[in-house]
Amino acid sequence: MKKNFLGLAFLLSQVAFAQQTTVATQYAQLITPADLKENLSIIASDAMEGRYTGTRGQKMAAAFINSHFENLGLVAPVNGSHYMPVELTSMKPGEIYMKSGVTRYNNFNEIVYLGQTDSGGEISIDAVYAGNGTEADYAYVDVKDKAVVIFNPSLSFEAMGKMRQSTKLARDKGARIVFVVSGGKPEEFKPFAEQLKGFFGTGSLSLNKPDPNASKGTFLIDQSIAVKIFNTPFEKLMKATSEEASKKALAKIKPSRIVYQVSMETKTVKSENMLGYLEGTDKKDELIVISAHFDHIGLHEGDDKVNNGADDDGSGTVSVLQLAKAFAQAKKEGHGPRRSILFMTVTGEEEGLFGSQYYVEHPVFPLANTVADLNIDMVGRKDAEHNGKPDYVYVIGSDKLSSELHEINERNNKTYTQLEFDYTYNDENHPTNLYKRSDHWNFAKNNVPIIFYFDGIHEDYHKPSDEVSKIDFDLLAKRDKIVFYTAWELANRDNRIVVDKK
Repeated sequence: MKKNFLGLAFLLSQVAFAQQTTVATQYAQLITPADLKENLSIIASDAMEGRYTGTRGQKMAAAFINSHFENLGLVAPVNGSHYMPVELTSMKPGEIYMKSGVTRYNNFNEIVYLGQTDSGGEISIDAVYAGNGTEADYAYVDVKDKAVVIFNPSLSFEAMGKMRQSTKLARDKGARIVFVVSGGKPEEFKPFAEQLKGFFGTGSLSLNKPDPNASKGTFLIDQSIAVKIFNTPFEKLMKATSEEASKKALAKIKPSRIVYQVSMETKTVKSENMLGYLEGTDKKDELIVISAHFDHIGLHEGDDKVNNGADDDGSGTVSVLQLAKAFAQAKKEGHGPRRSILFMTVTGEEEGLFGSQYYVEHPVFPLANTVADLNIDMVGRKDAEHNGKPDYVYVIGSDKLSSELHEINERNNKTYTQLEFDYTYNDENHPTNLYKRSDHWNFAKNNVPIIFYFDGIHEDYHKPSDEVSKIDFDLLAKRDKIVFYTAWELANRDNRIVVDKK
């Protein structure tokens, strides 16, 4: 009797599995290349003006997503709205300069200001030279409440990263402001300053209000300015820098009076995440999140002004919309998910993962009840490494927190989509650090299992040439289906996946 009962139970479970498979396949077919292309042709059109966070184009994209969610009948979970307001702070360099004697030097010319703290007006201050800015150097140079000038051997982005420790030490010693003069060829400074203007000149966004107690920033200065400040040939400054600190060569460089001003143009930028909620049945208190970012980098100087962002991340955005359509249709026909699903397109990813950060800090549904985040960021193209090879997708993070999640994704791919899963970027030590570079990271660092689906870095990344015409819609649909099948199982299985890794 026992054997017969177990055999019957097994048979019934197999029948139930087969039925679920048939039903899942039925709704996966709603993810079509034609629908994806229709939606992406709107989301990544020139009319959206590159969807930069807080701009008219980004808000037009939000309105399109809102309409899509409404048409599907998804619940508006933010006090009756699909809009989740996200308030950001924009900081842009204003009038920034320094003076030595009667000579004025302007930002992004002979000087570059790296920071976000407004000086509150013009500051007159004593400047001292502290060589390499080591602990030994400060034994013979008093920098408290002064401007300190320190030397950095080379002028490069890598060198800028390395100078953080020395600038921090200067502030720990009481310096009010830090100036860094670099080695290398004098003629290299202005081209480098122009490069930095491209990064910092247009300003930046932050999720937080300016901190009045924040670091007062750092100036990079041309070698000629150091010469002017201390009325000393650069060769003599370098000789004092290379001497042993105990010889007190730095103390022989006479201090000087300088003036500087930093003004930052600060304003509030209002943006929004877009949320569409599909309530589950018997396990509705548990939640699956399917996410993508719908912002991009905006307009560009040149003949083709619009960074369309068709792949980044228009492809992920329309994927979320299409997955929402498939699950919503399943629910209308009596096959709704057991667990609830939140379809979420977020803002501010390009500027710092701000939209997803805001959500996890102000979750509409408890993070403790959030089973997983399936994040889709760039899934519409092939990279150079896979040209002429089978259909693929990079899979990142699936095994970091839950071995069950990894196994479910692998099994569904083998059953339904047969994509090549490339785990190249899954290594947390990979130079690109992609595990921490898209919106899934804000969930992962809060112990919510994630999968990041990605197509690689291609030649049109962050360029106006990232256009709809270059999207492979058949491949996009195929990649979306693996997200669908994995989400379907996560939403319908008996047991919530276990977090078994930290």
